[in-house]
Order: sequence, then C-alpha cells, then structure tokens
Amino acid sequence: MATDYDELRTDVKESQHESLEAAKSANKPDPRSVVLELDGDDSAEEGLSGGEIVNDELTVMVIPQGADEFVCQSCFLVHHRSQTVVLGGVEYCRDCEG
Repeated sequence: MATDYDELRTDVKESQHESLEAAKSANKPDPRSVVLELDGDDSAEEGLSGGEIVNDELTVMVIPQGADEFVCQSCFLVHHRSQTVVLGGVEYCRDCEG
C-alpha cells in the first residue's frame, strides 16, 4: 500500500485542532476597550518634547569651488579634477561613472 508522506500524522492533526479550539475560546478583548486604552491619557507625553528649542544662528563659511575641482553631475559632490570622467559632455566622478 502506498504511503502519503505529505499528509499530517493523526497526533499532529489532533493537537492542531485542540490548539485552534483553545485559541477560539480564549478571552478576547473588547475592540472598544482597546481603542480607549490607545486614546487614553496623553498628558504624560506633553512634557516630553524630545529636545530643546535653540534660537542660535548657524554661521557657515562657504568656500568657493577651486580651479582644480568639479561637481559631479550624479552625486553632486565636489571632487578633485583627477577624479573627472566625461561621458557625453557631462562630468562625473570615478565612483559614479559605472
């Protein structure tokens, strides 16, 4: 007689049925109570801003592009001219050419 090795064993079938029945009979929370818990007391979060508000100005010194530098038209980073690869009249860096 041929044996179907893909079919579940009888003891496995019984345990699956029992665990399914146990899951169905478990105490389920009322959906309205879950919503109330989620919407609950938000007053504790009001004091936690996550950071400070600073009114300082940021001062940055901008250095103009040098004669020996270019801007890659793919990654838009400034590179030295030795990294230039020109494809179709457009300058790319060696990292972006491939």
